Amino acid sequence: MAGERARIGVIGTGWWSTYTHLPGLLGNPSADLVALCDRSAEALERAAKAFPGPRTFTDLDAMLAEARLDGVVVATPHATHQAIAARCLDAGLHLMLEKPMSLVARDARDLVARARNAGRELIVGYPWHFTSTAKRARELITSGALGRPQHVVCLMASMAIEFYRGNDGAYQPVFKWTVAGPGDVYADPKRSGGGQGHLQVTHSSGLMFFVSGLQAQRVSAVMNSYDVPVDLVDAISVQFEGGAVGVVGSTGNLGVGDAGQLDIRVYCERGYVLLDAITGGLRVRHHDGTEERIQLAADATYPRFATAANLVDVCLGRAPNGSSGEIALRSVELLDAAYRSAAARGASVSIGDL
Repeated sequence: MAGERARIGVIGTGWWSTYTHLPGLLGNPSADLVALCDRSAEALERAAKAFPGPRTFTDLDAMLAEARLDGVVVATPHATHQAIAARCLDAGLHLMLEKPMSLVARDARDLVARARNAGRELIVGYPWHFTSTAKRARELITSGALGRPQHVVCLMASMAIEFYRGNDGAYQPVFKWTVAGPGDVYADPKRSGGGQGHLQVTHSSGLMFFVSGLQAQRVSAVMNSYDVPVDLVDAISVQFEGGAVGVVGSTGNLGVGDAGQLDIRVYCERGYVLLDAITGGLRVRHHDGTEERIQLAADATYPRFATAANLVDVCLGRAPNGSSGEIALRSVELLDAAYRSAAARGASVSIGDL
């Protein structure tokens, strides 16, 4: 594989692509960024001006037919994920699909099946899965070293409320994007599906399932949107297969510039794991009193280029899928059930009914 480079296309040239995926791929010595696709000619022109070189397409089928790709990154509004991802998988391409994988469980299951049938990898955009702390926590729990999980606490608090008001400019001083912000997409239920759940709980629950290896069985939830058009605060209770129970909570009402919290706590038969994804800390305590602690460097806590880099490595046969669609499916199932439960005012929803 020495000297080989993966030919990558990017579908969707809005905020997250121009802020993360395009610079990450252009800086990757094993990647050739050969194609950009967006149905908005204006967005495509803006991205091509900032990142000249790749061929541009406003038609997805034309890009898939002409660009001779090894893999694609899809970073489009949430509601479009399933249809675009299905076409890419059916074209025989490895895929890095931004979170949430889809808005409903049936679409996520369809994508997982398509990837399996095509023999392609479906990577979902969860950068925290690539940290050494998350991987160590996963190793300890899924190996059974701490016994079976019995109770899980998953909390995410973030500065998202102005996104839900359509006021993306409030965050420009934080992210310092130079090409484009997200505009009002996160304030539009038709494009994003929901608010804090689909934008943020997808991250925290995805990390919870990655670390714990658990599968939700029944879910009940309540949500409140307050003065924004999508959910701002979510409270979800979960019964997992195997008997563990847990709570998944999140709010997007933190002030601009607040780094927030993303904590995963898994209490097992013989010890517990405390993972702080924001600060990069991991604490493991065994019932015999022994402890293990890991602290990541500040620049390693959120490896935002890691998901597209994993796509490149997968295309070249250098690495396995580090954020699989099978794990992401569990997050989609949880959120699908949570939104249904909240709509029914807290009624419990079985994952098997989705």
